[in-house]
Amino acid sequence: MKVKSLFAIVVLCFVFFNCGAGENYFSKLPKEADPVIIGKLLTNRFLEQEHSQYGSPLRVNEPRKQITYPDVCTWLGGLWFAKETGNKELSRRLEARFEPLFSVESYLQPNPNHVDNNVFGALVLELYKQTGEEKYKTLGLMYADTQWKLPVDSVNNPVLKALEDEGYSWQTRIWLDDMFMITAVQGQAYRITKDLNYVNRAAKEMVLYLDSIHEPNGLFYHSPTAPFCWGRGNGWLAVGMAELLRVLPENNPDRPKIMEGYLKMMESLKKYQTESGMWRQLIDDSEMWEETSGTAMFTYSMIVGVRKKWLDANEFGPRARKAWIALSSYIEKNGDIKGVCEGTGIGKSREYYFKRKQLTGDLHGQAPVLWCCYALIAENL
Repeated sequence: MKVKSLFAIVVLCFVFFNCGAGENYFSKLPKEADPVIIGKLLTNRFLEQEHSQYGSPLRVNEPRKQITYPDVCTWLGGLWFAKETGNKELSRRLEARFEPLFSVESYLQPNPNHVDNNVFGALVLELYKQTGEEKYKTLGLMYADTQWKLPVDSVNNPVLKALEDEGYSWQTRIWLDDMFMITAVQGQAYRITKDLNYVNRAAKEMVLYLDSIHEPNGLFYHSPTAPFCWGRGNGWLAVGMAELLRVLPENNPDRPKIMEGYLKMMESLKKYQTESGMWRQLIDDSEMWEETSGTAMFTYSMIVGVRKKWLDANEFGPRARKAWIALSSYIEKNGDIKGVCEGTGIGKSREYYFKRKQLTGDLHGQAPVLWCCYALIAENL
């Protein structure tokens, strides 16, 4: 009897320390880092503002031309959070914000002609998931499908035609950002339809990027012509891999390669996390300033990895927790996030990245912090 009791205790200890360790790191957070409080604050902040005109604060009074991807990503995070917390009022307001896009604001629907525009479909498909209304499914799948359908006016472009012929999206640029913009909408389309074509082509695309810009140190260059490990750019790819692995079937032939890339990147990020828990504007440059949007994306990717048991909980759980608590100190009382790198194209020098503006309230930062709120509380990722 004593032997059996001792065995039972050993088993319980193993379960506690190995299976639930990640959950322990993400519970009992300080009040100022409570993901439910923060998620509600940030979602309300998003809802009380007009659609952003991403590009230049000098154009703040210009008429909005379209919904841009920072709005899409924040909106998506708000929907995830509202559903997970059962906050029907937030969900209602997030859907109501979209309704004019079918009528008086239909001109704001992005033209499906660019990787940054087509990610709009991920938002629309999430609305379908949550409401079951066919109008969202029809619109969302259009954005997923056109990401692989070469426009008529480009059929004679040899570069784009070659991409299409090889099974890649004609929107391929080998920029880090693409690996969220593409995988997000394709992954959502797979969730809705269960059509493997969507997730298989997204996985093939991810492998192309891994082969093109994944560096030996585990990080990624901004692009083949910009040999700089830009924080938010790496964040887009980290989240892209995590999101794709969440839906990618175990028997997909590209899954091992993607998992290898994800694990290699997470291992590298451990080395470059600062004492405060943050990551820098250029991740591997110790003289760069600490930046919030990239940090939030890495934090989200680690939380997902720990909770999905891809990452060792006792190794990465404390790091993700430390990063999340550090991020919470950048949130102002009104819900704006400080220290967000402004929109950043391909740079030609270290100085270019160093001198990028540090914005407050920019949706590039609001979005991934909201994703973290969702990941910390989700019952099933």
